[in-house]
Amino acid sequence: MRLLSILLVVLLIVIQYPLWLGKGGWLRVWDLDRQVTAAQQKNEELKDRNDRLASEVRDLKEGRDAVEERARYELGMLKEGEVFVQVIDPGKTAAKEAAPKAP
Repeated sequence: MRLLSILLVVLLIVIQYPLWLGKGGWLRVWDLDRQVTAAQQKNEELKDRNDRLASEVRDLKEGRDAVEERARYELGMLKEGEVFVQVIDPGKTAAKEAAPKAP
């Protein structure tokens, strides 16, 4: 009877091994599910990024507003008849003067 019990326990362990640690086991399925979830999240982020870039390309091709905005902020250009006014924050100027200068 004792030998039969030991044999049944060994058979149970042999049968359970592929279920837990085999190629199609629970641990492998859990790991693959986690990888699929991460890939789907990454795909969503990339899709959002592509949509933003496509929108920007469409705006640059069709509208003048985006071109004007980039010319103003990135290149410092002005329209004809506009006047450039620069406002300096006195707090930032005082902080720069008070900061120690490197030799």
